[in-house]
Amino acid sequence: MKGMGNDESTEEMVTSMWNVNVLVTNENTDDVAKGIAYKQALADLQDAATCLRQGQTVAFPTETVYGLGADARNTAAVEAVFAAKGRPSDNPLIVHIAQRDQLDSLVTEVNGTAEVLMTAFWPGPLTLVLPVRRGAVSPRVTAGLDTVAVRMPDHPVALQLIAAAECPVAAPSANRSGRPSPTLAAHVREDLAGRIGGIVDGGPTGVGVESTVVQVGDDGTVTILRPGGITAEQLSAVAARVATDPALLAEGPGGDDSPAPRSPGMKYTHYAPTGALCVVEGPPAAVAAWICAALAEAAQRGERTAVLAFAEHAEQYRADAVFSLGEASELEEAARRLYAALRSCDEQGATYIVAEACSREGLGAAVMNRLLKAAGHRLIQVGNR
Repeated sequence: MKGMGNDESTEEMVTSMWNVNVLVTNENTDDVAKGIAYKQALADLQDAATCLRQGQTVAFPTETVYGLGADARNTAAVEAVFAAKGRPSDNPLIVHIAQRDQLDSLVTEVNGTAEVLMTAFWPGPLTLVLPVRRGAVSPRVTAGLDTVAVRMPDHPVALQLIAAAECPVAAPSANRSGRPSPTLAAHVREDLAGRIGGIVDGGPTGVGVESTVVQVGDDGTVTILRPGGITAEQLSAVAARVATDPALLAEGPGGDDSPAPRSPGMKYTHYAPTGALCVVEGPPAAVAAWICAALAEAAQRGERTAVLAFAEHAEQYRADAVFSLGEASELEEAARRLYAALRSCDEQGATYIVAEACSREGLGAAVMNRLLKAAGHRLIQVGNR
């Protein structure tokens, strides 16, 4: 495999596949066949780690989504990540570590509140934006900022891979930029086969949406830059004050001339299916009536239609494809299903897609954030608010 740093050359790569599911399933390895499979998976993981050390790009599972990893210190390797994804160069990357002591070589300061957050939520889906130590990572990782985003993933394969690679691993989601994030190795293969060095298949991810990104101020205020797998309510249980970045409260996406984002996912449209998507918010009866009418009109126009709905309402919709996000009261399931549903819309050839909005409390903040970005912030509000 060759470590390539531009779009044209990544097309020529051979992408290796390593299936290490046995490391995740916790099956009894006393059985001879299972023991052999376990040893082979460990050897495959070492091969993937060697690729990372050699400057290759390797996709791997985390508890949130699959990430596309590269040695965070190696500029050529990091540039290969940007090239493979088609990612804007001013969009910073998250650095993944396997041990707490790795953090000291990356940042200059960790204040008391940040320490409390790490104790409470690491390993886990929480990313901290901290002052970067000069020369610790490639400048492409930080997109020219004086901070670096760091997290410790809560996934056995990710932790073993990073530890074996013996380097901090910069890893955005392992998809083409703008596409729905991957929650299966098959999603990565669909988007990036032939463009990256390898894919570590560790089965489906758990949380389904990316990590929460926060920055802790000098006064201890925890500011959410991107909602994700750790909710504002969970943060408030351990931090004195939690705030939301004003950029998240803006109704539209940032334009190309807006300032460089402090966190991944703050500026550009993401997670989008090919078809036109809108999100409908309001009382359930009004939402259902609007969606039913819109689907009928779209069908008359010759559109191929799809709906992302909650289980309580899904049966009332008449569309070419209806995808259930689970119960509206169980948003953990919606988070797990969301990206796969958006990808399935493409597989079904949907040209007109409507999604029901959900509560913005708890994990709903992350689900709505991803839905609105996927829709280009096309939000239809109906009924009495």
